[in-house]
Amino acid sequence: MWWQILIGAVVVIAVVYAFLTLVRFQTRSLSRKTDRTAADLYDSHADSLRKQRRYAQERGGEWKDK
Repeated sequence: MWWQILIGAVVVIAVVYAFLTLVRFQTRSLSRKTDRTAADLYDSHADSLRKQRRYAQERGGEWKDK
């Protein structure tokens, strides 16, 4: 049954190649340069200015609108 060993080897090589391709793609996409900053990303998740001021006042702080 030499053909089963051959098919097994081809499958193992294909799986290793697919894994390396996926890792290479992820590495490229996660480490590429971008012009977006943390502030750009945070704006869509921030509370309203009113809520931020209220939060600061409740904790004895002071809100500074930049």
